[in-house]
Amino acid sequence: MSIDSELLATLDWDKGGGLVPVVVQHAHDGRVLMLGHANHLALERTLATRQLHLWSRSRQRLWRKGESSGHVLALVSLAADCDRDTVLAQVLPHGPTCHRGTPTCFDGAAAAQPWLNQLEALIAQRAGADPATSYVARLLAAPVARRAQKLGEEGVETALAAATGDRDGLRSEAADLVFHLLVLLRGADLTLADVVGELARRHAAA
Repeated sequence: MSIDSELLATLDWDKGGGLVPVVVQHAHDGRVLMLGHANHLALERTLATRQLHLWSRSRQRLWRKGESSGHVLALVSLAADCDRDTVLAQVLPHGPTCHRGTPTCFDGAAAAQPWLNQLEALIAQRAGADPATSYVARLLAAPVARRAQKLGEEGVETALAAATGDRDGLRSEAADLVFHLLVLLRGADLTLADVVGELARRHAAA
């Protein structure tokens, strides 16, 4: 029996009347994208197609996430919780997850996402600001060589703090380094999730 088949066989289907909640998480950046429900067939289809399938309680039918919008959720992994009555689906979204056009169904004033994602969103927002009043906008309006130079400077300062045993300085300089890396990535239309994805691909190939 495969690991995937074992997962389906050991879930507690009775507790939820044949359904289990499915917490859907971005596999690379940790954001919670949505909450759905699945029956045995939905998870079978998910594993067979490597695209998330769920059971619609309102329409009483099986559906593939993104079947009308094209914004499918590509499966990376499925895991059960300790009580075997809830499933965590780690996915890679192809477009917005929410029907409102937002990346997650939990976006809002108190978005449920890691702080680095909030910082990336702030950098994206500041990209359209007046360069005279916004440091981020000024960097993004400058030639890419300027952003690369700033990252190099912060890298040197981080290395020097580490070499001299300055823990407080290292923490501060490392924060500056990460910030300027995010700005550099933004200027190249990349995100931290793209970097994490590259690390994941290397790990899988190792």
